Amino acid sequence: MRNFESIRRHIKAAGFRVTMQDEDVLCTELSLEQGTRHQAIFLSELDDDDGRPYLRVSTAVAPTTGMDARRALVFNWQSRVGYLAIGDLDGVPYLQLCENRPYDGLDGAEIDRLVLEIGGLGDRMERMMSAGGDLL
Repeated sequence: MRNFESIRRHIKAAGFRVTMQDEDVLCTELSLEQGTRHQAIFLSELDDDDGRPYLRVSTAVAPTTGMDARRALVFNWQSRVGYLAIGDLDGVPYLQLCENRPYDGLDGAEIDRLVLEIGGLGDRMERMMSAGGDLL
């Protein structure tokens, strides 16, 4: 993948349901467990210090209110894929599951895998932290 537009074209061609898009961000919604659960996955572009482009794949897991930061840091230490961060969602701080990948070497199969993996793991974490709820 060379740029965010090529990633956008791939997501649409792969059949993911795009629910929101802007110049450098798009959101796709995964339908999980035969449509009983849904998870919003955000794809965006960011640059490192030397200008090299990265793809960020992220999903909201739970609001940070009353969250145990120790559990989040233990997850970050143990996780092979994804990391936890805090980002705003409609002005509310949320725990987010994220993964960043440089465009170099990124292909369609890897993008699909990232969307599905971050979406599925994010949904499982959301269920654990919200007593089975589905934030979307």
